[in-house]
Amino acid sequence: MSSKPDKIVVALVGQPNSGKSTIFNMLTGARQHIANYPGVTVEKKSGFFHQDGICIEPVDLPGTYSLTSYTEEERIARDFLLTESPSVVVDVMDASNLERSLYLLFQVAEMGIPIVVNLNMMDVAEKRGYKINTERLSHQLGVSVISTVGNKGRGKDKLKQAILESSKKVDAVPFHISYGDALEPILNSLEKRLSEDSGLSQRYPLRWLAVKLMENDEEAQRAVRRYSNENDQILAFVEEKTADFIQKHKKSPKKVIAVSRHSNAQKIIETSLLREKEFTRTLTDKIDSAVCNRFSGPVILAATIYTMYNLAIVQGYKITTYTWPLLAWSRDIVALLLPPEGFVFDPFIRSISLWVVDGTIAVLNYIPIFLILFALIAILEDTGYMARMAFILDRIFRHFGLHGQSVLPMIIGGLYVGGCAVPGVMACRAMKDEKAKMATIMIMPLMNCLAKIPFYVLMIGIFFAAYRGIAMFFIATITLIIALSIAKILNLTVLKKKLSAPFVMEMPPYHMPTVRGVLSRCLERTWLFVKKIITIVIAVSAVVYALLYLPGLSEERKIQFITQGNQAQQNFFNKIGRDNPYAGLITGDNLNKFSAYWNDYRKAKMGAGSQEAMEAIDQKFRTKDPEFFKIVKRGKYETKGRLIRDKQAKDVYNAYKELDKTRNRLRREQNEEIIIASFMGRTGRFIEPLTQWAGFNWRINIALISAFAAKENSVATLGGIYQSSSGEQKTLEERIKEKEGGWTPLHALAIMLFMAMYPPCIPTLMMIHLETASTKWMLFATFYPIVLGIIISILVFTGGNLLGLSGFQAMIAFYILALILLISMGLIRRETEFT
Repeated sequence: MSSKPDKIVVALVGQPNSGKSTIFNMLTGARQHIANYPGVTVEKKSGFFHQDGICIEPVDLPGTYSLTSYTEEERIARDFLLTESPSVVVDVMDASNLERSLYLLFQVAEMGIPIVVNLNMMDVAEKRGYKINTERLSHQLGVSVISTVGNKGRGKDKLKQAILESSKKVDAVPFHISYGDALEPILNSLEKRLSEDSGLSQRYPLRWLAVKLMENDEEAQRAVRRYSNENDQILAFVEEKTADFIQKHKKSPKKVIAVSRHSNAQKIIETSLLREKEFTRTLTDKIDSAVCNRFSGPVILAATIYTMYNLAIVQGYKITTYTWPLLAWSRDIVALLLPPEGFVFDPFIRSISLWVVDGTIAVLNYIPIFLILFALIAILEDTGYMARMAFILDRIFRHFGLHGQSVLPMIIGGLYVGGCAVPGVMACRAMKDEKAKMATIMIMPLMNCLAKIPFYVLMIGIFFAAYRGIAMFFIATITLIIALSIAKILNLTVLKKKLSAPFVMEMPPYHMPTVRGVLSRCLERTWLFVKKIITIVIAVSAVVYALLYLPGLSEERKIQFITQGNQAQQNFFNKIGRDNPYAGLITGDNLNKFSAYWNDYRKAKMGAGSQEAMEAIDQKFRTKDPEFFKIVKRGKYETKGRLIRDKQAKDVYNAYKELDKTRNRLRREQNEEIIIASFMGRTGRFIEPLTQWAGFNWRINIALISAFAAKENSVATLGGIYQSSSGEQKTLEERIKEKEGGWTPLHALAIMLFMAMYPPCIPTLMMIHLETASTKWMLFATFYPIVLGIIISILVFTGGNLLGLSGFQAMIAFYILALILLISMGLIRRETEFT
């Protein structure tokens, strides 16, 4: 070589739990870049280090057991090796599980790229009594073999030097294993046939492509169809040779290839690995005797899941009480920069800006939950318990197109009550099986997120007060029953063509997670969420605002509201009198300033938790505006240690309290009318002829539509729509009963079931879009729950009325029907995809 290369690209491959990410961190330190591969959700890590003056860029490929095309991780790793042409591949192996690791190495070697074998976790292998002859192993494989202990930095310099030296061996002859006298002639003839096709020979390693075609690999077949001018002839040749082989040897080439790899791995192990001491039960074996036990295992799993749920969701929400003031403060800063609010109507730019800001900080409020959740997931992954969790529950879940890894996202999303679908969808990222992953994401809308609970409590409190416990148990468990049935239906229909990986269940040894590893992954995943989701939420929030608040009120109606507001202000000034010394302080624009001061003081008092806090708030607002402070204190304040009772300030306080009540009523009424007249409100009236069969009127339609942005909106919108005409202080439950006198528990049951099936909030839909990298699946997750909810609600309401059932009777009948459907779905035989 006449000159040194500017940069060497190194691909790090390895099976899960081999310590590959630890080696990546050891090589690159803090010089890392985290992103996503284009069009997918799998993280892409790259970094750099220098060796002998040359910049070397390691790329941490997703952990994978093989280079087939079953999972997203396998396809990404394989495509990178084929298309990016790295100078070196570092195959990171778990030295204590060498035989299993060689299976992946054999496949990488067939790609013809220089390889460095990294035997990681040598300390674990030594504790187990293994002694690996690295020189003999290197001779057998024909590649450099370097021992490391990644979490301690041992072997770092040797590994860096081996990478640099291997990158110079561009003409090195790659080793490959023999697949037997029966199959090798076929592979050789196929390889020769492929070499004659320039479209393939210039793009792919021919030995690798020949093997993959004989393995019946779909991606390899697709490559032939795309790039070969003789694709039909080549695929027909492969099909003919495969059929002849099966007929002659009574086994498939795919099976022979797999057996050959395992037998070659065993031969290498026999000559390269020695056991210095007799095998004794390891700590992992002792822990697994309890963790994987058929009796104690589920109990430990339940305790682990409860702990995760409690720490991430329950405690995470508690932390938001401390972070929310910071977000609210940022919202107040934005509000100060916008045009001031009006007495009844706010400027459009202020309304839409604050609406978008509110939606954005609502998403940012999840950050404490995400930080805890991602940290806990990283701990479970690093310790090795995640694999045990999947193993324990796979036996049940696999009957419904899911597997054990589905349970964690479902728990976080609200398997019982009180979860959150946003982190639930994000937790699906760890799933390797594409079909099970998609099924889990698609049933996430059916989980009971925390935002649905106020609506359930409202309906149950009105119509099922005598059966509160039973009703809440029903709504909490019926969602799981329906979700499992839907998962099976999706697997049999829209997900039928999705690739499903064989559920390889490896039980890695337990490891103590490192603080750095847990924190780095926790922060990386959270930052990716923040970067990607915020921009989408801002755009969608603006659209939802338009649907809820446009086209707005007519000019005539606006004038009526403004007139009422002006009259209320005039009444206020008449009450306090022109001679009141405070009247001049709150005239004109100062009235709006005082209104903001009044509201800020009330909010501050509500947040005060002690007498000391109250005194600090008083001092703050006294300094801010001493005259306004006298009014909000009802004319009772101290000056130079002397208590003052200011009757005129108290008169202003009492008069403004009435004015504030009138102002809030006018703002509430105009907001209600705007919503009713909006595009969303018109939609609620338009669909009433259909939804009446489900027991919904136009008011409920509007509340449910408004809940699309966030489920909390449903109760808030109902509060605005069902207002007391008499002005009496009545609860929302009382107001609904008053205006909907014809409603029965059957109405409430149908409405609750629709809410249970209702699509997730906008942040969740955005997360589904990110995790699936597909607008199509996001729209599917939006609309199929609506259709499902309408069908269920009509079945319950109309069917219950026809059968003369009460709400409680319909609840029991529907629960039994759902259980029958669940059992039926579970009994449908799963399609056999792998032999």
